[in-house]
Amino acid sequence: MIIPTVTVFRDVRPFGASEAVDLIAVDGLLAARVPDGVVPTVVEGAGRIALPTLVDAHIHPDKTAWGEPWYSRRPAGSLPEYVQGDVDLARHQRTPLAERAHRLLAHAVTRGTRAVRAHVDVAPAFGLAGVTGLAEARERLAGALDVQLVAFPQHGVRRTPGVAGLLAEAAASGLVDAIGGIDPAGFDGGPDGEGPAQLDLLFGLAEEHGLELDIHLHDRGERGLGPLRGIAERTRAAGLGGRVVVSHAFCVPELTGPPLAELAAELAESGVGLTTVAPSAHQVLPFRELWAHGVRVGLGSDGVRDSWSPYGNADMLHRAHLLGWTTDARTDEQLTDCFALAADGGAELLGLPAATLAPGSPADFMLLTGECLPQVVIDLPARELVVRAGRVVARDGRFTG
Repeated sequence: MIIPTVTVFRDVRPFGASEAVDLIAVDGLLAARVPDGVVPTVVEGAGRIALPTLVDAHIHPDKTAWGEPWYSRRPAGSLPEYVQGDVDLARHQRTPLAERAHRLLAHAVTRGTRAVRAHVDVAPAFGLAGVTGLAEARERLAGALDVQLVAFPQHGVRRTPGVAGLLAEAAASGLVDAIGGIDPAGFDGGPDGEGPAQLDLLFGLAEEHGLELDIHLHDRGERGLGPLRGIAERTRAAGLGGRVVVSHAFCVPELTGPPLAELAAELAESGVGLTTVAPSAHQVLPFRELWAHGVRVGLGSDGVRDSWSPYGNADMLHRAHLLGWTTDARTDEQLTDCFALAADGGAELLGLPAATLAPGSPADFMLLTGECLPQVVIDLPARELVVRAGRVVARDGRFTG
C-alpha cells in the first residue's frame, strides 16, 4: 500500500478571505480532507493570506548579471547596439552562465514564482551555451520551478549567418520547448523584403520537432501588424493553435475600438497568445480587451539586470504592481486583474493547470501577511512561505529547494 504525502497548512485565508481555513495538500494536489489513516505534516499559517504562485511568461536568464559585481552600461539607441551590448556583457561575466541563471531563478522561486518561460540567445557568438546552461539550471530546480526553454535568435536569423543552423541544432537537441523569432519585417527583414523567410524556418522547425513558437515582435504600425496577422494565418494553417505566442507585440496597444476588436478576434480564432512585460503605459498590451475576445495573455519580467537595463528583479508580484502602475489601476477589481494576469494568464499561456486554491488544483501557493489581495499588489509584502506541489520550497526569502 502506497501512503500518500499529506501536509495541512492550517489557518490560512485563500485570496484574503475573512474566514481562515486549512489547505490540505495530498501528493501535490489540494484535497477536501485528509485521507483516512494518514497522519499529516502540519504547517501553521497563523492567519496569513494564501495566494496562487505566479508564472513568469517571458524572462531572459542567460543575460543576467544578477548577483554579479556592478556592470556599467553604455548608452544604446538601436536594437543592433543592444545586441552588441549582450555580447560585451557575456565576455565580461566571470560566473558560468548555468550558475548565474540558477541563482536568478532560485531567487524567483523565493518571490513566489512556480514556472517561467526562459528565452535563451542562440547565435554564433554564444553557440548553444545558453541552451545547455539553462538546461543544467532547469535540472537543478526540478520540483521547485518549471522552466520552459525558448531557443531565441536575438541576433536575427537572416542578418546573422549561422543562426538558422544553430536553431535547427537546438530544435533537434531535445533540450528546448520552443523556437523563438524576432521582428521578421524589421530587424530581420532585410532590404529585399524577405522577412517571411524567417517565419518559414521557424514554423518548419516547430512542425518537424513538435515544438512551440514564441516570437519577439517589437515593430510598430503595419511593420508589426503585417507579420502578426501572418503568424496568425500560419498558425491556423499548421494547426498549431495554442502553441504559438508573440511576445511584446508593441503594435497592438496602438489599436483601439473596432480595429483592436478585429485583430483580437483573429488572434483568438487562430490560437495565438501574447505576452507583455508592462514596460510603459503606451507599450503594455490592452489585456482586458484581449481577454474579452478570448486571447490568451501572459506577463513576464523580460531582462533582469542585463546589458539592456540595470533594472529588474524577477519578482512577478512586483511586476503585477508595475502593471497596475502603468495602466493606472485604482479599483480593487483592476488590481485583482493585474494579479490574475501574473498568475492565471501565464499559467494558461504555458499550458499549466490554474492554481485556484480549490480541491483538485495544484498545491502551489504562497503565504504572506496582509489584509486583502489588492492591498498585497500595492504593498508587496514578503513571501513568507512558498509551496510547490505541497512542498515548501522557500521560507522567509531563502530558497530551500
